[in-house]
Amino acid sequence: MSTNPPNFHAITTVDQFQELMKNNLERISLINFWASWAEPCKVMNELVLDLAKKYPDIQVLHVEAEELPDITDNFDVQSVPFVSVLRGHEVLTKVEGADAAALTAAVAKHTQKIAAPLSTTTQAPATPPAAPASFEEKGESPDDLEKRMKALMNKSKVVLFMKGDPTTPRCGFSRRTVALLQDHKVEFTTFDILTDESVRQGLKVLNGWPTFPQIIINNEFVGGLDVVTEMAENGELQELLAA
Repeated sequence: MSTNPPNFHAITTVDQFQELMKNNLERISLINFWASWAEPCKVMNELVLDLAKKYPDIQVLHVEAEELPDITDNFDVQSVPFVSVLRGHEVLTKVEGADAAALTAAVAKHTQKIAAPLSTTTQAPATPPAAPASFEEKGESPDDLEKRMKALMNKSKVVLFMKGDPTTPRCGFSRRTVALLQDHKVEFTTFDILTDESVRQGLKVLNGWPTFPQIIINNEFVGGLDVVTEMAENGELQELLAA
């Protein structure tokens, strides 16, 4: 019988991953990238399972890196073990390698489970921890960001949000998407999401799609590479472009 707690999810498909990531944009998620051949992953996998049991309010997604490259590539995973801690779609911490202490501390910090020892006078700390910077403090409100993203989506009939640009794609999925559009003689403009973290994270929420590339046609989000590939094969892409 499985000993995995209900907040621990072994991810087998991109659709499953996307559905879980949509559920609660305020929830802390821990995404554990691992490989069966990597010995250090065994220790981290055990730790991740223990953290899922200790913190039932977090969501733990267990991703076998080489089996789900679309997810792995989106999180810029270069080696395993690799753990990303998020709130909604915002990356809070990345832990590379078998650094059990760093991961434990990161989860405790972001779930506010660390209890500061009380002094003999039980006084509160003189300087409270600084609150995360708001959009306003960064110079752009959520409404302004949404307007800017929608303007980018309306830049042309077909807009591709990708990593890199058509001449120098920065990931295999972006390169394949560019090739697909070019093979079908589609005219399109692009936006490099690696140049603007606000847009990169904001589009995941706006379009309800946590991976890139993202394809926009007629100012409407269509999908990622897999979706557009299927549309091209069954003729839906050509019909949409002709509309």
